[in-house]
Amino acid sequence: MDEFVLQAARVTSGLLAGLYFAFAVSVMPALKRLPDTTFIEVMRTINLVIVNPVFLVVFLGAPASAAAVLLYDRSGWAIAGAALGVLTLLVTAIFNIPLNNELEGGRKPGPFEVPWVRWNIVRTLTGIASLVCLVLV
Repeated sequence: MDEFVLQAARVTSGLLAGLYFAFAVSVMPALKRLPDTTFIEVMRTINLVIVNPVFLVVFLGAPASAAAVLLYDRSGWAIAGAALGVLTLLVTAIFNIPLNNELEGGRKPGPFEVPWVRWNIVRTLTGIASLVCLVLV
């Protein structure tokens, strides 16, 4: 069971870090080139479509499975991987999701884009770091 939990943590953490990385290096730079109305429409659509069962399993499963690794392994790498996985979730919940909600409420892309991209980079880095730590367990 402990090997399954560790592998689940690695896979879900990798998928989540990869998603945030894809936004950082392709989605947001592409959207920045579009007119504001298109930017808003696409981001609103992404925000609706992304909340689906597959995404939620990965989004919630990454920090949960990383934390579950601590049931079997309390090494520094395991602790760091779990802490960084939870931090990635917290950054998303505290910063990115509220910005998404503001965009839905009519916020323009200019004031939305800069902080959203900044916090996406933070969660990308914490997500990658979590994955690296879990690989080193």
